[in-house]
Amino acid sequence: MTLRDVKVGDTVKVTKIDGAGAVKRRIMDMGITKGVEIYVRKIAPLGDPVEITVRGYELSVRKADAEMILVEG
Repeated sequence: MTLRDVKVGDTVKVTKIDGAGAVKRRIMDMGITKGVEIYVRKIAPLGDPVEITVRGYELSVRKADAEMILVEG
């Protein structure tokens, strides 16, 4: 399951980040790393972006980036 599949109000744990190079580095620089918990706050009406809470701060993630973040419920 990816972060894109998670419903509003759910808390999930990151298991893996797909992607390579600059894209993966950017996601990790935002604080999204293996083992961290993510709470899904809101999803925009058209599905892009996804607003999450990670490590105590709010973050908006594009749909394409959310599909690279593998999570478990």
